[in-house]
Amino acid sequence: VQLVESGGGLVQPGESLRLSCAASGFTFSSYDMSWYRQAPGKERELVAAITSAGGRTNYADSMKGRFTISRDNAKNTVYLQMNSLKPEDTAVYYCNVDLGVVVGDYWGQGTQVTVSS
Repeated sequence: VQLVESGGGLVQPGESLRLSCAASGFTFSSYDMSWYRQAPGKERELVAAITSAGGRTNYADSMKGRFTISRDNAKNTVYLQMNSLKPEDTAVYYCNVDLGVVVGDYWGQGTQVTVSS
């Protein structure tokens, strides 16, 4: 199982970024996918999640209306579109998949997002 995030960077407040997570090693279209983030000195928190077929999404309250999670099952990729970024969105963003109790869950290496003027 491999999850590879990309798309992070340094942006100014109010700008946008789109993160990508390329997945391999499992049947991507069969599993829900999630994005988490971890800011310095803080615990990792859920950002957004999407069901296997993409029909349902879920967001943390502070991201609702600004972030959009989506997926392309043909490309084995999940995305996170982030608009109206704020300095408090600065964090390392991780892609996650939970393959069940027996197999466990997997994380990517993370991609740094820094929002600063």
